[in-house]
Amino acid sequence: MNEIDVELLVAGLHPEPHRLLGAHPAGSGVVVRAYRPDADAVVLLPEGGKPVELELVHPDGLFELKLPRRKLPLRYRLEAAYPDGVVDLFDDPYAFLPTLGELDLHLIGEGRHEHLWQRLGAHVRTIDGVAGVAFAVWAPSARAVSLIGDFNLWNGRVHPLRSLGASGVWELFVPGVRAGALYKFEVRGPDGALHTKADPLARAAELPPRTASIVEQSRHEWADGEWLDRRAAGRPWDEALSIYEVHLGSWRPGLGYVELAEQLAEYVVDLGFTHVELMPVMEHPYAPSWGYQVSGYYAPTSRFGTPDDFRAFVDRLHHAGVGVILDWVPAHFPRDEFALARFDGTALYEHADPRRGAHPDWGTLIFNYGRPEVRNFLVANALYWLDEFHVDGLRVDAVASMLYLDYSRQAGDWVPNEHGGNEDLDAIAFLRELNEVVHRRVPGVIMAAEESTSFTGVSRRTSAGGLGFGFKWNMGWMHDTLAYFAHEPVHRSHHHHQLTFGLVYAFTENFVLPLSHDEVVHGKSSLVGKLPGDRWQQLANLRALYGHMWAHPGKKLLFMGGEFAQNDEWSHERGLDWHLLEWGEHRGVQALVRDLNRLYVSEPALWQRDFDPSGFEWLELNDAAANVLAYLRRSAGAGGDAGAGGDGVGERVLACVANLSPVVREGYRVGLPHGGRWVEALNTDATAYGGSGQGNGGAVEAEPVPWHGQPFSAVLTLPPLAVLWLT
Repeated sequence: MNEIDVELLVAGLHPEPHRLLGAHPAGSGVVVRAYRPDADAVVLLPEGGKPVELELVHPDGLFELKLPRRKLPLRYRLEAAYPDGVVDLFDDPYAFLPTLGELDLHLIGEGRHEHLWQRLGAHVRTIDGVAGVAFAVWAPSARAVSLIGDFNLWNGRVHPLRSLGASGVWELFVPGVRAGALYKFEVRGPDGALHTKADPLARAAELPPRTASIVEQSRHEWADGEWLDRRAAGRPWDEALSIYEVHLGSWRPGLGYVELAEQLAEYVVDLGFTHVELMPVMEHPYAPSWGYQVSGYYAPTSRFGTPDDFRAFVDRLHHAGVGVILDWVPAHFPRDEFALARFDGTALYEHADPRRGAHPDWGTLIFNYGRPEVRNFLVANALYWLDEFHVDGLRVDAVASMLYLDYSRQAGDWVPNEHGGNEDLDAIAFLRELNEVVHRRVPGVIMAAEESTSFTGVSRRTSAGGLGFGFKWNMGWMHDTLAYFAHEPVHRSHHHHQLTFGLVYAFTENFVLPLSHDEVVHGKSSLVGKLPGDRWQQLANLRALYGHMWAHPGKKLLFMGGEFAQNDEWSHERGLDWHLLEWGEHRGVQALVRDLNRLYVSEPALWQRDFDPSGFEWLELNDAAANVLAYLRRSAGAGGDAGAGGDGVGERVLACVANLSPVVREGYRVGLPHGGRWVEALNTDATAYGGSGQGNGGAVEAEPVPWHGQPFSAVLTLPPLAVLWLT
């Protein structure tokens, strides 16, 4: 023991406290040292021996005992007595070897530790028969790191961590700590300033506004093995996919994960959605951010229960046959002092240069995707939710803001890449790595990008130069379609292209058609509130919008409330207006959505060739004057796989005909590929949905009169502001 070591220890600056504390060889014996500030006395309790009191060798609380003729390993416990009469009996944290191995540190340094959450953070473990918690955190520029918690009276002098060298990882095993304990890290920055930080890999956190991390140990026993087996063998792009987007806190306020699981599963199954997509459930300090400013990337928010409660939520939905997709936010994070911002006193997770590290729109910080450990933190986080919580996919938020260095920035406020361009090459490399690793590790899951630009190949394989996502949100379709429907029908003939233009690019990506929460907030009104006309016309327009959307190429996504024509725009502060279902017109819209989903799932023509041009054919795209358009959807034939065209044998065909004017069109001829009886599988003007009941008596006969480039045709009555499906 030298003076420098002692002074560093008592100043809270020793990077290797284990070098001083614990049991060490000393000549022909062993020396034991313990650091217990404020203790009056410390006693050694050797296994099989008599208690021996340690000598105080530094007034700040450093105790020492020399044991001649003893050898390591030495099994012992310590007992500390304090002036207030409290006696603390404990196993010595500094008697244990590091809990991370050389391979762990090597993979962390390279940014390739795919099970990072199993090594960093807090983990209940038993080492050499002693139960406790292993703590580890990455803070490479820190001068020192200490553990504070309810188990040491939040005293940062009691449990200094050891540095594991160039890896930047600090580690300590603390015996006696149990699941449920509260903790944080005290991080001494390179400038000497002390920062109190929540654990970046904490698996649970206190209910905001409290910010401590919680030691979590799962006891959930999964019962969804069959679901996971089916998922692994699946091809989501070739399957029916109808998503119900949910904000858990305002779907039915006051419910926790367990209650939500029962009620949401029953509701979603009744309406026929295949998946729910949850707005971010990762811990966040500010509720009005709706979860998009994440402070705890590895912790389900405690607003609705424990991590095991959330596991039970996913398990219950899987049991009901419903998949679970999570919104995931790797594009930015908040500046809160307790979280990731300047974690070790330096720009660690974020870029130091504000031209790359500060987000101009949201006042948040941007991850440094060029740093291997940061990429590892995010890639492992994606795997964590898929692995630990069995979720079925991630919708990656704000991808456009990640791809471009000049996103929302003026000239001079951004730094070009090495080629002089505006693409963020680090972010692009990160997204490709993310998708490659996820699809290799967890086959069958959904990776969807919210990306609003014309960036090429978002949902194309990385081997072909794409980003590797399975799906991309079709923001262009959403904007054009809502803009068209917002026009009075008398003006729609001048905007007909807004409905037809989307088919020019519909097969360039694997698209999801989103009517999401973003379209019903911030003064944009509800979906039905955007639509023109009197009340009957508004609801008819909404039903027609849904009929067209569910027939259009692309997977489907609808935000909660839209399924029953919520009148007011959404607010996270209150629940949905469920009382509207007392009115027949709202029950009618809900009944339509239920039937749309059931018909959609049962009709391969509507999803089997979503991303293949051969699965779509225009019948009428130019009748702008009448506000009419018509098209065919086709399944794969028996002679070929989905997307290969087949030979037409066994092919399913659905015709969609839309009359988006308030005038009934009698005697409207539509071309069809086959003769004989065509069933009116759906009519959004049906009285059961609140419509006027105009239609074709349930079926029509196609006669051998060529029309619209087809060998047969049928004369139809087109209901007002309505969509027909014929099969």
